[in-house]
Amino acid sequence: MTAPHSPTVTDRLTLARPTEQDLAGLHELHADPAVWTHLPSARHTSIEQTRELVERYSAGWDANGLDVWVARDTATGGLVGIGGPSLRGGVAWNLYFRLAPAAWGRGYAQELIAAARAAVTETGSDLPVVAFLLEHNEGSRRAAEHAGLEVVWRGPDAGNPDPGAVRLVFADRPLSAEALRVFLA
Repeated sequence: MTAPHSPTVTDRLTLARPTEQDLAGLHELHADPAVWTHLPSARHTSIEQTRELVERYSAGWDANGLDVWVARDTATGGLVGIGGPSLRGGVAWNLYFRLAPAAWGRGYAQELIAAARAAVTETGSDLPVVAFLLEHNEGSRRAAEHAGLEVVWRGPDAGNPDPGAVRLVFADRPLSAEALRVFLA
């Protein structure tokens, strides 16, 4: 098993725990309106929002030895995005990724998802792997389907400023009522 804070290397990506040194690049990514076309209200408008995100992932690393990584192109060191597994409510691993527009359509999401699933397996956890996304986010939906996850729930997206927004929950197996409640709360 890889040491919890050692980078994970895939075919093209180096995946590492986010640090303070990543903050500016991650803020640029999360502040980019193109990245948030499916949920504009979630776009970061201050670096403090991004700092809170990095702190949340850091807390996940401390608590679980695994959480979301910063993804960099191994050849260039350039920021590709952020992604990986995050333990939600102690009942399931949430697959998260947000890629820079220049990285879209190049298979990086699948690389991140495969690395995340492998890392979850290495933990010895038998918890489900979930992708929680908006139905109109075509790229994320295609990535979840391509990874072999199946829709286990479809319904209104509580708290979304768009009252017509539909949330999809994909998973690698059926979810317990408790796990579904954690994701829909």
